Amino acid sequence: MKMHGLGNDFVVLDARADGIDVTPGLACALGDRHRGVGFDQLAVMSTGPRGLHLTFYNADGSLSAACGNATRCIARYVMQETAATSLDLTTDRGVLQAYDAGDGLTAVNMGHPQTDWADVPLAHETDTLSLPIDGAPVATGMGNPHCTFFVADAEAVDLAGFGAAHEHHPLFPERTNVQVAGLIGPDHLRMRVWERGVGITLASGSSSCATAVAAARRGLTGRKVRIDLDGGTLLIDWRDDGVWMTGPSMHVFSGHLTRSFMDAIA
Repeated sequence: MKMHGLGNDFVVLDARADGIDVTPGLACALGDRHRGVGFDQLAVMSTGPRGLHLTFYNADGSLSAACGNATRCIARYVMQETAATSLDLTTDRGVLQAYDAGDGLTAVNMGHPQTDWADVPLAHETDTLSLPIDGAPVATGMGNPHCTFFVADAEAVDLAGFGAAHEHHPLFPERTNVQVAGLIGPDHLRMRVWERGVGITLASGSSSCATAVAAARRGLTGRKVRIDLDGGTLLIDWRDDGVWMTGPSMHVFSGHLTRSFMDAIA
């Protein structure tokens, strides 16, 4: 299936009935926007000990423990499939709760943020609220590492160059997602995203959660914020039980991979 959340797009493989041997090569081939399907992330649905389990791959074939928008899209799909209004699903990030928020919106609890340097993870002990990097960004873990820069004007940043330069910063041994965000009103942020292993994306759920947490920790906003991304708006609410993300989703099409495509990868 092809899905997207605010233009952050995914290929979703349904392996609940039949297992699929997903390799980095398959992920890269599917992610090729010219010779495959194209995506920001690949998500694989499987049946685990606690029910539905999601595994995520970046466009370069690397694994990611979390993908907020894909989780939200798949949760919407499964709730429509089962006529449920809420469900639990598991990821390498842990058990995530989702529910139908009405008006076509889906809410997902992305879990508690990781604010200790070792959990993000960072290469050595340092203050995650003010990293020793030009611009003093904030580091946050949401099952994947994030580096958030607060700037006067997010539109003015050369995100392609800026994101690529910081994704591989030595302080982040697992690389990092990079966000540039600016305050445009009370509890209202404008954010742009560079995703590790992907590049510039129109939206990112985990990046939005990380940026909301960083802004609240800095005292720039409260714990409930609106974030405007290139692809649209997400509502983030950092509650006692985790960081909740609410937004729209879209199931674009369903299909089958051809034998010739699969043979070409082998």
